[in-house]
Amino acid sequence: MKLLVVSRYDRAARAIATLTNYVKAGRALGHEVAFYSEPIDGLDVPTSRDPAGFDYVMFVVYETADFPDLPYLAHLVDRVPRERRIIVDCTGRYNETIAVEHDFNHLERMDNHLGWEWVDGFAAVAATVLQPTLAPRRPDARGFLFHGFNPGAVQQPYDDAELAARSWSQPKPYGMAYVGNNWQRWSQMRSLLTAIKPVQRELGAICLTGWAWDYRPDWAAELGIDGIDTDPGFLYDMGVEIRGNIPFDQVIPFVSQARFTPVIHRPLFNHLGLITNRTFETFCSDTVPLLMLPEPMIDAIYGPAARPLAIGDDPAARIADVSSRPAFYWEAILKTRAHLAASHSFEGRLRELVAILQA
Repeated sequence: MKLLVVSRYDRAARAIATLTNYVKAGRALGHEVAFYSEPIDGLDVPTSRDPAGFDYVMFVVYETADFPDLPYLAHLVDRVPRERRIIVDCTGRYNETIAVEHDFNHLERMDNHLGWEWVDGFAAVAATVLQPTLAPRRPDARGFLFHGFNPGAVQQPYDDAELAARSWSQPKPYGMAYVGNNWQRWSQMRSLLTAIKPVQRELGAICLTGWAWDYRPDWAAELGIDGIDTDPGFLYDMGVEIRGNIPFDQVIPFVSQARFTPVIHRPLFNHLGLITNRTFETFCSDTVPLLMLPEPMIDAIYGPAARPLAIGDDPAARIADVSSRPAFYWEAILKTRAHLAASHSFEGRLRELVAILQA
C-alpha cells in the first residue's frame, strides 16, 4: 500500500512525531508512507507532490491550515477519487458545536468557520472520517486511535522495577517537566502547581515548555477567547522555568530529565475521549507519568496496571508516595509499557488503518 499524508508539518507541534512513526512502521511492514510536500530539511521522510502515484490520501487535520492551499487541494481532489481519501479529525471538528468549560471544537471567532461548515467540508473532501477516540459521537465517523506507542523510542528500557527505581531516584535537573502548548490546559496546570506547592522544595525545579505559558496573546484578549490564560506572577513566585517549543525528536530526552511529568488532555478531549501523541509518548521517557485523565480512559487506554499512576485528589501526597516507594510505581510503568507495546504499537495502528482503507 502507498499512503500519502497531507497536513502541516511543524517540527514542534501537531502530529509530526506520530506521522514520522507511521513512516517507520510502513517501512517495517512493506508499505510506503510519504508526506505531501517538497523535501523537508531535517526530516528523514519520503515526500511527493504526485497524489496519483498513491493508493490513498490521508488528511490529518487540527485546524484549517492543515488543508493545503490552492492549487494543491484542487490537485488532490481531482486526482484521487473521494473513496480513496480519508480524514483523521484530531480535534473533534466533525461534530456539532460542543463547549466544555472554556474549551470548544469550533473556533468561529478565530477562523470564521461555523460547525456545519466543518461537517460539510469534511464530507466533501473524504469518504471516511476517523477520530482518535474509542467512541465517536457521529454515526458516520469511525473510531481510530491514530497515535501510538513506539517501544523502540523508550529512553531507558528497564526490565526490572527495582533497577528502574534506583536509576530514577538519582538527581535529575527537574522535579517536574511538561511539554505542550498552553491551549486549554492552564486551569489543569494551575490546579496541579497549586497542589504541589507545599512539596516543591522536595520535588525540585519545574519546567514548562511550549507556547504561551508566560503570556496571554493579544488576539486572545481581543477576541475574548478563554482557555489560553496564564498567571506570570504565580509562575514566577514558584520559580517555574519557561522554555519555548522544542522539536519533536527532543521531547523524550528532555522529559527524561524530570522525575515526574503530567499527562494532561484538554477538557474537550476528556469529554470526547480524544487522545494525543503525548498520551503514549510520555511512557517512552525516563519519568513517572502523572495521569490527569478520567479513570475510564486510563483503564481503556493504559490498562488496569496504570491505575496507581492516576494523580488522584491529592497530587502532593501522590508525589510523596512515589518518592517513598518508587519500585511499586515503576512496576506499574513497566507493565503499562508492555500493554502499550502489545495493544498500541504503530505497526498495529498501520495494520488497522490498512484494513479500514481496504474495506
